[in-house]
Amino acid sequence: MGWLYFDYYYLILVVPALIFSIAMQVKVNRAYSSFSKVRNSKGLTGEQAAIRVLNHYGINDVRIERVGGKLTDHYDPKQRVIRLSAGVYSKDAVTAVGIACHEAGHAAQHAEKYAPIRVRNAILPVCNIGSQIGLPLAILGYFLGFEPLISIGLLLYALIALFQIITLPVEFNASRRAVKVMSSDGMLYDDELYGAKKVLTAAALTYVAALVATLANLLRFILRFNRNR
Repeated sequence: MGWLYFDYYYLILVVPALIFSIAMQVKVNRAYSSFSKVRNSKGLTGEQAAIRVLNHYGINDVRIERVGGKLTDHYDPKQRVIRLSAGVYSKDAVTAVGIACHEAGHAAQHAEKYAPIRVRNAILPVCNIGSQIGLPLAILGYFLGFEPLISIGLLLYALIALFQIITLPVEFNASRRAVKVMSSDGMLYDDELYGAKKVLTAAALTYVAALVATLANLLRFILRFNRNR
């Protein structure tokens, strides 16, 4: 059957996207490792930096907690808590300040009801369904020779890309908020702010890479299904 032939589309589309994703992950790890060794002149820890961002936006109902792992920092809107990894929470490195302020930027987005983050949260349940059953449905539809099922499966899988597209402005906006407060509040000097920006930019590019990988895989399956009909 045509489906079992060598997948040239994977080689042409997906492999370059995966290489790009790996390159972006290496980039963020290098930036993190480099600037995690540079202490900020004010001696601010990640926790203290996050508090200053929350204060800047008048937010007083968000907790800050320590969480295990590396680069596991995130904001939990349901619990209203910013969770910072050990390498960020109590460290006074440039990276710690940048990452903590970024997560506090997400808290500010929720407090201000930032539109993209509300849209992203609204479509999240459907996108989760699409990520789990989209491709299996499309493949099942192909073997059954039932084209509507193929279309439904690919449409559900495409919702992953939609979610990732909406995530991009959310992440970039959180970083802009972080940089703005770090600068206006005098948390970091110019050379330190440069390092924080570099880490945040590298992290944001990993979201771009994830979107590229999803789009490449989606196009791959569309082309394969059309070729094998």
